[in-house]
This record gives sequence, C-alpha cells and structure tokens, in this order.
Amino acid sequence: MVGRCAIAHLAAFPDLGLRREVAPRRSKAGAPIFRRGRCASNVPCYFRGLDAASHPRLRHRLEFAPVWLAAHAIGSLPRPLAWAAGRAITRAFYYAHPRLRRVGHRNLSFAFPELSRSERAQVLRHLYRHLGRQLAEFCLFPKYRRAGLEDLFETEGLEHFQSAQAAGHGVLILTAHIGAWEVSSFAHSVNGYPLKFVIRPLDNPFLNHLVNGYRGLHGNAPIGKHEFVRGLLRAMATNEAVGILLDQNSSPPQGVFVPFFGIAACTAAGMARIALRTGAQVVPGYTVWEESRRKYVLRFEPPLPLITTGDEEADTVSNTAAYTAVLERWIRAYPDQWLWIHRRWKTRPEGEVGLYEARRHVKRGG
Repeated sequence: MVGRCAIAHLAAFPDLGLRREVAPRRSKAGAPIFRRGRCASNVPCYFRGLDAASHPRLRHRLEFAPVWLAAHAIGSLPRPLAWAAGRAITRAFYYAHPRLRRVGHRNLSFAFPELSRSERAQVLRHLYRHLGRQLAEFCLFPKYRRAGLEDLFETEGLEHFQSAQAAGHGVLILTAHIGAWEVSSFAHSVNGYPLKFVIRPLDNPFLNHLVNGYRGLHGNAPIGKHEFVRGLLRAMATNEAVGILLDQNSSPPQGVFVPFFGIAACTAAGMARIALRTGAQVVPGYTVWEESRRKYVLRFEPPLPLITTGDEEADTVSNTAAYTAVLERWIRAYPDQWLWIHRRWKTRPEGEVGLYEARRHVKRGG
C-alpha cells in the first residue's frame, strides 16, 4: 500500500475475494507455479485474479525468499520477542528510507503546522514502532485463537456493527490505515465475524499469495480493486460486511475532492456511491494500541446517517466529506498511529501545483 519496500507491503497487509483457496501446482522446490491470471493447474488461483497479477520473475523469487523466512522466523517467537524483532525491522527501514521520512514530515507540516521538526520526527518514530508491532502480529496470525484473544484484543461498540448487519442491506466498514488495521480485521474474523475488504494486489505474486493466505485464515476475503463495484454490490446483496480504507490518495473520476485537515484531498467516492445505491449501513471502525491497557482496542461507532438530497453527485461528495471528517477526528486523537508516509495529497485540483514537488505555502481551506 505504501512505499516500495517489503515492510511497506507487509504493513499494508488490510486492504481481502470471493473464493476460497485452491492450491496451485507446486514446483519440486515447493513454490507455487503461476500463469498470468490462472494457476498452472488451470484452476482459479487463491482469491481469483489477485495472486497472478503479474508473471513471476526471478526478482519476485529473490524478494519472496527473505520475506518468507522472516515471516516464519518471527511467527515462531514468543510475542514479546516477535514485537522486538518487528520493531527492529521497521527501525531499520526508518533510517534506510529518507524519502518516506520526508513525505511524513511534509504531511505532518500540512496537518499540524504548529509542530516543530523534532516533534514531527518523534511522531514518525512512534509510527514506525507501531508498524513494527503490527508486522510482528501479522506473522503471529497462524497462532491466533478465540480463546485467549481477550488478553491482547478488546472490542468496543460491537452492538453498532451487529445492529447495522441486522438491517439486512449489508455493512460498509469505514476505516483507515490507523493503529493496527490488519490486526483489526483479522481479530474480528477470529471472533466469528469474517469480512471482505478492498485491496490492490501486490506486484509480487508470491508475496501476494503469502499475505492473502495469512489474511484469510479465519474467513476474510479480498475484493480486488479491479472488481470493486461488482464485488461490493454482490456483498451488499448478501448482507455481508466489507471494510474500506478511505484514507489514501485517489484520482478523478473515481475520486472527489473533500477537505482533509483543511486541504483538498482527492478521496475515493465508491463507498458513498455504493451506500447511496444499496442503502447499506456505513459503520466507522478502527483499531488502535492503547498503551494504558496494553491491548489493541477495536472501536465501532454508530452508523453514519446517509445524506440524500436527490442530487446524486452532490450527495456523493457530501457523504465522502463526512466519512473523511471521521477519519480526521481519529487521526487527531492518535497522531502517532496514522500512516503519514503515504502521499495523501498527491492529486491536486486542476491548476494547482503539486504539494510534494514544490515547497510553497499551503493554502488551507477548500
């Protein structure tokens, strides 16, 4: 999801579908054999259309080997040691990728102009620490069981999710890359509430297969961005829940400009359009690490009222703006747990200079 490094891919591991795993044929070395779009056995790949987005190349295998080894090594450790290993990896990436640090500083200067450079750096260091913990938890997913999960994970407001699903029109879970988004969806599935969510498949088909295999251990399933509308409509028709991360840069016509920290941000409008078309309930939900409790806390909020005036395009923009305002509220409450290293304001309204290419005064508003 963010960055081009392995940790960015693994830390992006929320964003899942429609079929259960059909194991591909394997080579003598045990690696899956892929053809473009289908497994070599000529049956649909795991999460059809997602695993074989690109033809495997030698560099894909070279990238995959150390990630596979790291995932299994970290996953074999006790949780405290796994956390330490995850934090060590993300700390190394913090220093090894100055471009991501520059993006993080730039974004923080937009959102919190009152922060000094040292304060922004502290926020970013804490963010990478959280990413390290989430990386470790992702590697530990095969060990997750409902019994004992309460020692690590707590849910608040589950009644809001349950009442929305009881309405029978499907549930759209509004969420973001804040806290522990991968832990959030996975633990929710372990507790008996599997869901689907929207992702862009990883470029490396071996990594994509590994990541989606971990995500789907308890029934979660991806909807690829290439089948966004069809997959969402199908899920809403069968009263399923779909999580959508709405905090990344988009581009017209899929995206609309709405205020985000006082700056126009191009935001995917698909969630609002699906809600308007189907009457699905939009339930905000996010997971953060609460240091005082030493736990992850998943919080569901009451469903958001749907703005309907009869003007579909205006309603799409108004609802998307309302969703984005919710995300901003969360980020202001937990600034060191949001993914600042993504170029959130990359797409600009026509005629505006890019915010990341030119250092200029940021005109707030709009």
